[in-house]
Amino acid sequence: MNNVVPEYREYHELSQGELAAAVDVSRQTINAIERERYDPSLELAFALAGFFECQIEELFSPE
Repeated sequence: MNNVVPEYREYHELSQGELAAAVDVSRQTINAIERERYDPSLELAFALAGFFECQIEELFSPE
């Protein structure tokens, strides 16, 4: 799954650790999502979209 999480995170001037704390996961999880090595659970995808105040489809797209 492709994603633009790094772009949203950088736009909001957040570190991976800060974003991780905001959605209650580890920094390593955010890193794996950004490197497209890990597809987030639906719950985490909703949490990220809620944090960035956008739709899930704006963050993630199928390959």
